[in-house]
Order: sequence, then C-alpha cells, then structure tokens
Amino acid sequence: MTSLISMPLLRRASVLTAAILLASCITKAQSIASRDSSFSSSQSGLTQTELAEFRAPAVLAPGGSSASPGGSAAGQYGSGGSRNGFLHNRSWTFELGGGFNAPAGNDTPYITWGANFTGGGGLRLNKRVSALLEYQFMDNKLPGAFIATAGNGASGGNSHINSITGSPVIDLFTHKSNGAYLVGGFGYYHKSTSFNVQVCCDFYGYPVTINTNSFSSNQMGANVGIGLFHQLGGVYGDSKTRLFAEARYTYIHTPPITQTNGLGTTELIPVTLGIRF
Repeated sequence: MTSLISMPLLRRASVLTAAILLASCITKAQSIASRDSSFSSSQSGLTQTELAEFRAPAVLAPGGSSASPGGSAAGQYGSGGSRNGFLHNRSWTFELGGGFNAPAGNDTPYITWGANFTGGGGLRLNKRVSALLEYQFMDNKLPGAFIATAGNGASGGNSHINSITGSPVIDLFTHKSNGAYLVGGFGYYHKSTSFNVQVCCDFYGYPVTINTNSFSSNQMGANVGIGLFHQLGGVYGDSKTRLFAEARYTYIHTPPITQTNGLGTTELIPVTLGIRF
C-alpha cells in the first residue's frame, strides 16, 4: 500500500482532514449517547407527579403570569377578578309584572282604581340584595264627581303615570323556597291627567271621544313596600327564578292644587304580581 509520506502534499492534506472529521463525529455520537443514558437514569428516579410537572408546559394565566396545570392558574384568575372587576361573582336579574292600583291619601278624590305594568333589570349583588332600575306605567280612571267639575261636556277621563326609579330589593329569607323581601325606590315620575269629551260624529255616525283640558307635570317621587316570593326549584334546587307578589306605597310630589296643572301630592298603592329571573 502506498505510504502516506509518498503521497503528494494535496492528497495527504485531504486524507488528514477526513480522518479528523471522522474522529470528531465519533466523539460527538458518544457524548449524545452518554447524555441520553444519564437523562433516562434521572427520569427513573422521579415520581409520577414530578414527571408530569417536568413534562407539562407552563399554562399562561390571564394577566400574563404562568401557572402549573395543578390549578394555580384558576386561583389566580379568581383572585384577579375579585380585585379588578366589579361584576365578578355578580349576576344580572330581570323582572316583569302587572297588577292594579288603589288610590290613597290626598289622591282619593282625583283618581280611582286602575292597572299597572312593571319591568326592570339590574344586578344581583349577593344572595340577599339586588339593585334594579325599574320602569312602571300606571293607568287610573277619574271619579265621576271630579269629571263633572271639569265642565265643557266632559264625560270621562284618565290619569297616566310613567316612572323610572332605582329600586333595591332586600331578601329577608335567603335559604327558603318561600320568603319575604323589602323593596323601595326613588326617581323620576311623569303624571298626565286628561278629560274626555264625546262629540258627534264620525263618518259613520258614531260618537267620537276626544281629549280636552289636559295637563301634566314632571317631578320626583318615591315608593316603599313589602313582597312575598316563591322560588322555582330547578334541576338541582339552584334556580334563581321567582314568582313574586308585592304592594308598595307610592308618593309623588306633584304640583299643589292651587296651580293650573296640579292636584296636590299623588299617593297610590300599586299591587303587582310578576316574575324575577
């Protein structure tokens, strides 16, 4: 075999380079095999929990911090919501209802019985307290004696009240399917009173009723009352749907009777049946 010394210089350099590369590859392969063997040995000494924590990627919790899969992310999310969000652990609640109105106090000579409709929504702050924004419409007829004083041929009339109030609801019993609660409200009231006159006649000869001598006012008012509820069960007994019946005393600071658009303060007792959910 041709000796290395007798080879030309370029060929000898090529052979030496190949030998060096081959030796380097063999050394690297031995190093990788040794590291894999060491890693396998260290794994065999770990518990299942340690292996799971080692292998599982970190979970990025809301807010940018990482957390392990064992549940710390959920804990950080809950505590962050409690600190940063007013709506955390609160839920929305809504109501619809209707019923009748009874005149009271100063209003007795000027309105008679009528009907009401109530709707609203807000937040259930906790198991005991809710804060609602309510709209209520009350329609009451006018007594005959009062209509007669209007003159101008008045034969009927009505009093309409529209209101928007903030109304807290406070439960007296929180762990029973049947219970009672306190309710109240304060806000804006618009009252309009109209007298009806029949005139003759429409195209077909029937009498026509028109409104005449009407007046209205805007003012503040308040209400307070008590109610009873029955909580519907639900599959797991955790339903938030309730049937309710309540009565409130309502006071409206309408203009005094000495003014052209006033009949004195308005006092009513609306009784409402409905549902909250």
